[in-house]
Amino acid sequence: MKKKLSTDARAPHLIELRLWRQFVAVAEELHFSRAAQRLNMTQPPLTQAIAQLEAVLGLRLFDRTKRSVQLTAAGAALVPEARDLLARASALPVFARASADGEAGRLRLAFVSTVGFDVLPRWVRAFREQHPKVQLELIEATGDVQLEAIGRGEIDAGFMLHSPGFSPPGLACQLIARESLVVAVPGQSALAASDTLTLKNLFDQPLVIFPRRILPSLYDAIFAMYHAAGCLPHVAQEAIQMQTIVNLVSAGIGVAWVPDSVRQFQRPGVVYRKVSVAKGQAVPGCETSLVRRLGVASPALLRFMAFAPG
Repeated sequence: MKKKLSTDARAPHLIELRLWRQFVAVAEELHFSRAAQRLNMTQPPLTQAIAQLEAVLGLRLFDRTKRSVQLTAAGAALVPEARDLLARASALPVFARASADGEAGRLRLAFVSTVGFDVLPRWVRAFREQHPKVQLELIEATGDVQLEAIGRGEIDAGFMLHSPGFSPPGLACQLIARESLVVAVPGQSALAASDTLTLKNLFDQPLVIFPRRILPSLYDAIFAMYHAAGCLPHVAQEAIQMQTIVNLVSAGIGVAWVPDSVRQFQRPGVVYRKVSVAKGQAVPGCETSLVRRLGVASPALLRFMAFAPG
């Protein structure tokens, strides 16, 4: 009758890689002497090492006689897992050096919907082609959500839409794009039929706009444009996503000020128009920046930032 292995020697910590390497050598050679030669050691320490591993696991890994060494069912099941463990352990130094150089690792980026029309697809596609080992996690989120996530360390950086001059304390901003605001008007309205729109044509129109909390700098700039003309905007509806705002315009609810890049979102029933301004008037512009914590950037993020498309 086979003696049952004692489990008293089981260790609460991880088993050393050395033991797994020795186990694989014996499993592949099925001969302790040849395995010892392969490992550049003598046989007695190898025999003791296998006995130690069996004691830690509380399992018999080999059936041994004077003439043969055979894997038990448990031992055979462990062989591919042990090989995989050793392969991954061997790859760790290479991965660590690649991560330190920004060639591998994880990069968590948030973005507002307007970036998805042009900037983000081109940037991400080109970056992935050059750095395929960096795992990109893309999360769509409004500016207020991004700022909170950056503060908590839940994302590495975020693409944010804002008005010129946006510079929140403790954050670094890499300017990506500047663009003008255009007006989206219902396709069936008289405004859509006009070749030239002025601010005076628009100030008395109901307005579809995003809530101030998600984009306060641009919200305030739009309201300041109305106030400068002695008008108070009539907000007919608020919506978070630019696509939703445009859809509401198509329903005839009102007009909306949107970044010029939103023109790429072609929605039946919506016409985009640039607005002519009189002397002393101005339509605010907007900017897109990659925003991160000041002085904090992983190697992968630094590579991503340097890879900004022209």
